[in-house]
Amino acid sequence: MKILESTHILMRIVEAKRQQLERTKIRVPEAVVKHFALKATAPPSFKEALQNSNRVRVIAEVKKASPSKGVLSKDFSVAQLATAYTEAGASAISVVTEEDFFQGSLAWVGEIREKSTLPVLRKDFVFEPYQVYETRAKASAILLIVALLQPDELRLFLSLAKDVGLDALVEVHDETELREALDAGAEIIGVNNRNLKTFEVDLQTSHRLGALIPENCIFVAESGIHNRAEIDALLGVGADAFLIGEALIKNADPGFMLRGLL
Repeated sequence: MKILESTHILMRIVEAKRQQLERTKIRVPEAVVKHFALKATAPPSFKEALQNSNRVRVIAEVKKASPSKGVLSKDFSVAQLATAYTEAGASAISVVTEEDFFQGSLAWVGEIREKSTLPVLRKDFVFEPYQVYETRAKASAILLIVALLQPDELRLFLSLAKDVGLDALVEVHDETELREALDAGAEIIGVNNRNLKTFEVDLQTSHRLGALIPENCIFVAESGIHNRAEIDALLGVGADAFLIGEALIKNADPGFMLRGLL
C-alpha cells in the first residue's frame, strides 16, 4: 500500500477502513468469505455492459453522503434509486459502500441486486484481498484506486479479481497513475475528475488523460458530470462511459434526470 501524505483526507478514510475491516474479519473469517465468493453464481458482466455502443452508457451511482458535502439527499433510498436507474436506462449501477465517511454499507449491493438485473460496481477503498472476496459474493465489479496501491499490489488485485470472476474499474487521477494502471494490465480505466487531496473537481482531467488511454481500454469519466453538453464533450475525447452520482442523487427525480442525460 502506498504511503499517503498526512494531510490527505484519503489517509483518514483508509485508516478508518482498516479498523472497520479488522472488526469485520473477526466476525467473518476470510476462509468463510472466500468460500461464499467462489460458490456465488456468475454476476452480469460489467465490462460487457460498457461495450454497448448503441447508446450513451451511464454508470448511475448510489451514494448517501460524501466527506465534502455530507448527506446528499434527505429522501435517500437504495431500493428506489436502483429501480429508477434501471427503468431510466442506466448501463450499470455503482454503489459506495464505505461506512464512516460516505455512510454506505456492503449490504446495499444485495439490495440493488434484488431490484435490478444490471451489473453492480462496488466502490470502496480496497487494499486487502479479503475485500475482493467479499465483493465477489454479490457484485459484478470492484473499484481499484491506483493512489492507494503499489504497482505490484495493483497487479495482484487485478489478477485476483479476474480469478474470482470480477471486472475491475481501475481509477486514476493523473498521468503517473495512468501509466501504472496500463502497465498493470487494466482493461477498464476510470479517470476521476475529483482531486483526492482537496476533493475539488475539474473535468479537464478527463479531457487531458483521455487522449492517453489506448482504444483497447474502456475509458470511464468519473465525477463532476451534470449535463448532456459535458457528456458530449467527453465523448469527443474518447470517453466510453460516465459514472454519475451526486448530480442524480441530489435531483428531486433522479430517473427523470438520467433519461435527460441519455
